[in-house]
Amino acid sequence: MASKRKNSDASFLMQGSILAIASIVSRIVGLVYRIPLKDTIGKIGNDYYGTAYEIYNIILLISSYSIPLAVSKLVSARMSKGHIKDANKVLHGALLFAFISGLTASLVVYFGAEFFTGTLLKTPLAAIALKVLAPTLFIVAILGVIRGFFQGLGTMIPSAISQIGEQIVNAIVSIVAAKMLFSYGEKVGGVLGHPKKYAAAFGAAGGTLGTATGAFFALIFVGFIFIAFRKVFKRMLKKDKHRNSEGYGEILSILILTIIPVLLSTTVYNISSIIDQGIFKNIVNLQGYNKDVISEYWGVFTGQYKVLVNVPLAIASAMATSTVPSLTAAFHSEDKGLVKKQINMANRFVMIIAFPCAVGLMVLASPIMQLLFKDDEKSSALMLIIGGCSVVFYSLSTLSNGILQGINKLAIPVKNALVALVLHVLLLVLLLFVFHLHIYAVVIANACYALIMCVLNQSAVLNYSGVYIDVRRVVFAPLQASAVMGIIVYLLYKLIDVILVLAVSDRLANAVACLVSILVGGIVYFFALFFFRGIDEETLLKFPGGSRLCDVAYRLHLLR
Repeated sequence: MASKRKNSDASFLMQGSILAIASIVSRIVGLVYRIPLKDTIGKIGNDYYGTAYEIYNIILLISSYSIPLAVSKLVSARMSKGHIKDANKVLHGALLFAFISGLTASLVVYFGAEFFTGTLLKTPLAAIALKVLAPTLFIVAILGVIRGFFQGLGTMIPSAISQIGEQIVNAIVSIVAAKMLFSYGEKVGGVLGHPKKYAAAFGAAGGTLGTATGAFFALIFVGFIFIAFRKVFKRMLKKDKHRNSEGYGEILSILILTIIPVLLSTTVYNISSIIDQGIFKNIVNLQGYNKDVISEYWGVFTGQYKVLVNVPLAIASAMATSTVPSLTAAFHSEDKGLVKKQINMANRFVMIIAFPCAVGLMVLASPIMQLLFKDDEKSSALMLIIGGCSVVFYSLSTLSNGILQGINKLAIPVKNALVALVLHVLLLVLLLFVFHLHIYAVVIANACYALIMCVLNQSAVLNYSGVYIDVRRVVFAPLQASAVMGIIVYLLYKLIDVILVLAVSDRLANAVACLVSILVGGIVYFFALFFFRGIDEETLLKFPGGSRLCDVAYRLHLLR
């Protein structure tokens, strides 16, 4: 039993690390390509791009986002029992469901683009980008089934490689297509009398073309892997001699009943962003703000602030995704000790990453905005300073959402998300109408939403799993280490910037000071974690290159 548990722990950590690395690389690629994309289409173009994406994301959530998680959960449960034929039926049933839901979603988005962007979100020119995105919904639905199938088999490698490849193709096509269509949009706008707006709109459409192309590449890639795996899977099917296998009707009903709670929780969990945009743009329009100013502020929020905040969230998302199949298997085998250990490990791993990322974004808000987006506006930096803390809250709530689904408490995240959403909307309206906080109202309301979800979900996890969280090691230690890191990073940045600005340009001085302080900050945080006893050998081994990090820690006498 001990050997089995040890192997399961190792597999859990390995698969979680693989998906975490892929997600981080994908987010970094996503961040990098948004820099030249923003330079091409501008803040207004970012608004059009972000508006199209918000609508696309919410339709994706409703139509097929929950499919990979549901498929991995159902396949994992059947494979753990040796029911290979039933796992195969889950795959076929999910493909049928994805085909219908994905095609329907694509048609709804394409033909309803003007209504969604113009009537609801007061950004009519974003319809061009949204129509380009529409076919992606069908592609992603089929792609999600195959990814979920492999995750259910216990391997994250096809998902990880296809995810990275998807982002690389997305980045290349987005940049090239945005520049080409931006020039075309200028010509169209010149005829219609609004060259800048149409150039931004067509440039944004070029950006979304990259998304569609990247998803298509990923589908072809996992399709080839799936075809190659079919021979092995057929041999596994022949060895499955168990009787009373499930029928397709039963499989489809189970699949739908599994998808619905996940769909509701993820939809409610993520719908706040599109509600924010609708409330924000409608209210500030009523308050008489200039439409171009509104568009620029939202462009910064969606194209700069959210892009930066989402990079560290990739780790929590990856851990949540990788946790579900292994937790499901442990839950069905009634191994309570393994369930508790995996939940505890995932929480520690996420917090060690989330705290320094949040502090770093807040302390170096303006330097990072200048370095990546050539944006020295105080309003842009203030968004990061105010909302940087949401990295911690969103990381925990995302992880706990996945954990609750893994231990079959699917309805809990839905209820929690609904409570948080109602409070979030009330707060946003109050901050806009009464305090006139403009875009900062959205940032504050988002952070509060994440905090409420974090508290409610974590309480439910502790209640239903019986897990004891060591608050000192999981929360206070990384917080203290991050605080020390933040102070040193801030002072070091100021010192280097003051010295260099006398010899080189402001931008070069900022870049060097920013990069050096981030590098030193990482080293300081590593040492501080050991000083505050926030990490040990077992936790360190979870990180990519963990064995090498342990060697370094032993040589420096940080571990004994």
